[in-house]
Formats: sequence, C-alpha cells, structure tokens
Amino acid sequence: MKVSEFNYELPEELIAQTPMEKRDTSRLMVLNKEKQTIEHKIFKDIVDYLEPGDVLVRNDTKVIPARLYGKKETGANVEFLLLNNIEGDIWESIVRPGNKLHVGTKVIFGDGLLIAEILEVMARRNEKSRISL
Repeated sequence: MKVSEFNYELPEELIAQTPMEKRDTSRLMVLNKEKQTIEHKIFKDIVDYLEPGDVLVRNDTKVIPARLYGKKETGANVEFLLLNNIEGDIWESIVRPGNKLHVGTKVIFGDGLLIAEILEVMARRNEKSRISL
C-alpha cells in the first residue's frame, strides 16, 4: 500500500475552520464495507457502531496552516506541507513530488523571498524531508 492511495481532493469550503461548539454534534461518515454503503451521522452516534472488543483511537494532533508552493531551480512546481519545526529554520515536511527532490536541491518561494534547501530525505523516501528555510 502506498501513502499516495490516500490522496483525494477536498474542496476548501468543506474544511472546518473552527470546531463545533458542541463537539459531539460534529459530522460522522460511516462506511459499511460489507454492504458498500455510506451513512451521514453525527459523532455522538458512534456508540451505535462500536462492538465489544473494538478499539477507538483518538487523534489529538494539531494542524498548522503551513502549506507552501514553490519552484525548483528548473522551474518544476513543488508543494511542501510543514509538519514539525525541528529547530530554528529547519522543518520536517512532506514534499510533493518528493521523489524528484534530493539532498541539496533548492526550492524558491515568492519570487525568491524564501529559498528552501533539502537537508535530508527521511526514513520513508518520497514522503518526508528535512528542509532549511
């Protein structure tokens, strides 16, 4: 399985900008793999779908609005999603297309206002890089 299999287009207007006042009223999409059906519920209905022995994993990560679009020195478009500030101007990021960037590659943003350099291609090649901004 490839991480790219999880890529999909999500229109900007469908992305929540603030959490629901009553969190249990947020939307819940239920996919039934056996029946090949989709139901639209609210989150407090999740208890109707949990069975003894099921595991519910809570993701409490925070997302920073840090998606940058730049160009390689060759003119090719590159997208960076900054994940974690390692220190100073060094960031862990997801880069697309990651397989086209190698250590030392420079990416230019805003007509030269910002230049990133790939410092390291991390464990899962084509997915994460460490960059200096």
